[in-house]
Amino acid sequence: MELFETMIQHTSVRSFTAQKLTLELKQQLILAAQSASSSNFLQAFSIIAITDSKKRKTIEQLAHFSVDNGNNGEFYVFVADLNKHAQVLAQHNEPSDHLRTIESLIVATIDTTLAAQSMAVFAESEKLGVCYVGGIRNDLFKIKELLDLPPLTYPIFGLFIGYPAEKNEVKPRLPIAAMLGTNTYRALTPALIADYDKKMAAYYQQRTTNNQQAVWSEKVRHHFDFPRRQDTGDFLKEQGFLF
Repeated sequence: MELFETMIQHTSVRSFTAQKLTLELKQQLILAAQSASSSNFLQAFSIIAITDSKKRKTIEQLAHFSVDNGNNGEFYVFVADLNKHAQVLAQHNEPSDHLRTIESLIVATIDTTLAAQSMAVFAESEKLGVCYVGGIRNDLFKIKELLDLPPLTYPIFGLFIGYPAEKNEVKPRLPIAAMLGTNTYRALTPALIADYDKKMAAYYQQRTTNNQQAVWSEKVRHHFDFPRRQDTGDFLKEQGFLF
């Protein structure tokens, strides 16, 4: 029950104290990530701990996401990684064509995401705060160069972890009726959307920091006003994936 309460109290943390994570705790975070489920046990991910302050600052600038000016908290980049598997195939003089498919990329992306979420859940169980940073995909080519990423890899997101200096209130999630279907897909209804918009409007107006006049459906519409990160396909092709 304690773990459940921790999970439903999740909120992104963007401000951390100067308290450092112990080496033991950082090792446990990695082990927690490695313990996640993996399709066919491919373990198709890599984790890069960003400890160089200049690299971290560069990544934060590319992501348009600054946390304590690069001083506090740990920062990890999670990479979908099929390069390791290409190395295995190369040792046996076998082709890597089937590593380059959309399905293989999806498998690696899922493996990476499950690993990150396992790390995040463990971190929060240890009273740490976390924040995912998808903004590293704002310039995939620069991230590739900065991190020396080989072919058949794809940096998906960063993950900040540290001791929270402050936390926002928990955002109300969509109601279960909007998410859970029984034996068939459950579509949203105008009534569900309107009711949820009211809850989110109250949340945004009342939260402690960055309060605003906003509702969920407006944010959805704004997000899809224009295509985002249109060079992703070009990057993946350069990395050796075939579409």
